Amino acid sequence: MYFKATDCMSSKLYIVHASFARAVYVSELDMEYLRKPLATLPQLWKPLRCAPSKYCSKLANGGVTSRERRTATADRFKAQISSGPSFQDFIKGAPVVRETRPAVDEEGSGERGYLPEDSETGSSRRVYFETYGCQMNVNDTEIAWSILQRKGYRRTADLGEADVVLLVTCSIREKAEQTIWNRLRQLTAMKKRRLKTPTPMKIGILGCMAERLKTELLEREKLVDVIAGPDAYRDLPRLLAVAHGGQRASNVLLSLEETYADVMPVHHAPHGKSAFVSIMRGCDNMCSYCIVPFTRGRERSRPASSVLEEVRLLSDQGVKEVTLLGQNVNSYRDTSEEQFCGSDPTKLSQGFKTVYRAKQGGLRFSDLLDRVSRIDSDMRIRFTSPHPKDFPDEVLHLIAERGNICKQIHLPAQSGSSEVLTAMRRGYTREAYLDLVENVKRIIPEVSLSSDFISGFCGETEDDHQQTLSLIREVGYNVGFLFAYSMRKKTHASHRLQDDVPAEVKRRRLEECIGAFREEAARVNAALIGSTQLVLVEGESKRSAKDLCGRTDGNMKVIFPREDVAIQPAASNAASVHAGHYVLVKILSSSSQSLRGRALSHSSLSGTVKHCETLPRHRLHEHAASDTTMIETCP
Repeated sequence: MYFKATDCMSSKLYIVHASFARAVYVSELDMEYLRKPLATLPQLWKPLRCAPSKYCSKLANGGVTSRERRTATADRFKAQISSGPSFQDFIKGAPVVRETRPAVDEEGSGERGYLPEDSETGSSRRVYFETYGCQMNVNDTEIAWSILQRKGYRRTADLGEADVVLLVTCSIREKAEQTIWNRLRQLTAMKKRRLKTPTPMKIGILGCMAERLKTELLEREKLVDVIAGPDAYRDLPRLLAVAHGGQRASNVLLSLEETYADVMPVHHAPHGKSAFVSIMRGCDNMCSYCIVPFTRGRERSRPASSVLEEVRLLSDQGVKEVTLLGQNVNSYRDTSEEQFCGSDPTKLSQGFKTVYRAKQGGLRFSDLLDRVSRIDSDMRIRFTSPHPKDFPDEVLHLIAERGNICKQIHLPAQSGSSEVLTAMRRGYTREAYLDLVENVKRIIPEVSLSSDFISGFCGETEDDHQQTLSLIREVGYNVGFLFAYSMRKKTHASHRLQDDVPAEVKRRRLEECIGAFREEAARVNAALIGSTQLVLVEGESKRSAKDLCGRTDGNMKVIFPREDVAIQPAASNAASVHAGHYVLVKILSSSSQSLRGRALSHSSLSGTVKHCETLPRHRLHEHAASDTTMIETCP
């Protein structure tokens, strides 16, 4: 029999087993569930009053106050639980330390020893990460590794020597989840071969799939040892300690506050010249097709001071490009400081609305973007993934005016049909979206646009699909991320809509959308032949060691021969080109996927305006697209 009990002095909640009168402290993360009215809890729960009258009979006279009676009862209760078994007694293989633990004093100080102090240390165990999905998962990997590194774990790039394998997962689409299931079965076979070794392999699932499929992963399939949701990475050392003791462990509770603001990620970007910086987590938009609010939780923004500190550190390390990340990055709203907490409502793009009430106060995205861009004038600033509703004019004007903020904007449309957009709960019509595009191009004439589209959403007709194709051609995107619709459990669509578009129709419509992007890409890229583009070098080309590759301000890939070039325009002396260098590249040819050219000279962001031959502005508005359609992003 179990009882629920409350410590009157500290308001802590305990679970009490009647057979040994032992109370186990319930963490703050579990409080949300246990605070529910008792009528909603299972029948085995029964209320236990904090100060039953029979315990207080000796104190009932002599003018003793009710507070003193509660204090005496609390002291007696703490004395009883201090002599009970510790948490480690219930962990297989954990060393049992038989010593009396100090009772907690009235102020709540004292130690609660659930695991031995050294049990959460990595003991130089080697951890191997595999990251799937969007850029947020890349950043989550860096956060998780930072936490484990502090506890003595070592990172390895060799799966064969790993003691712990952690998969950072995506749950945005069924195909992404199936990839993880297949990988888990491969890893389980490898794990079985190491059962009798001194350090058996442990497998963990982190991220969105951990939260969504915890029951299947732990109980039904029994393929993993550790599960940690997006807000539980701080708990990883403890979860792994439990797993090394022979038990399975999980923590998938979502938080209203966790931003990992005090955790400095260990960046592992290619060549160390670009990095992702998370500025907010979660999403409040509740689009009918999207699982993100249920796997990542509500929106909360990282304090601006923490973001700026990380960007300064990256600048000192020589990083040349930073991408600000968030599930809805441009809805950033920092309310961590009193000076930010005004009453002004959040401004939206004209013609857009939300499913929630207008939010007030806070340091907005335009303010943060302004401060970040001032840290290093020679560092490119990008951001993803935004929502079209959060592009008020002040954001657009800042992008236009600041030289190191890339003139490339992601505007996820999802569909070109107003009826489908209504079913998706996107908060805008086709007309409002096109008005936003026109406003963006008016304020930022040289802008490059990218977008997300879903083919075959619930109820999508052939006419709806044709409207999407026409939108793709009318706007002129630089890059497209296109997918066939995959219904996710828990979403609004799974409860209210029918997934009634046949799979073969979804595939056909998706192929037609991709084809439209490719056609436009070939056209716009051909228009860039003869121009000179400022390129940030990323490193060696994947196809040839003789070539280097990099990206333009508009995020287009450029490939050019590896050779020494002038240290600056019109200079006679030359120098080699490496990752992290800015170079001016003359574009000589193009395809639907990339540009090819020859490097002319080294350069910098500050020198671009003077030395870069640019296209006439009207040519920069010609339709553009790319078939970079297989990268997983959170829409």
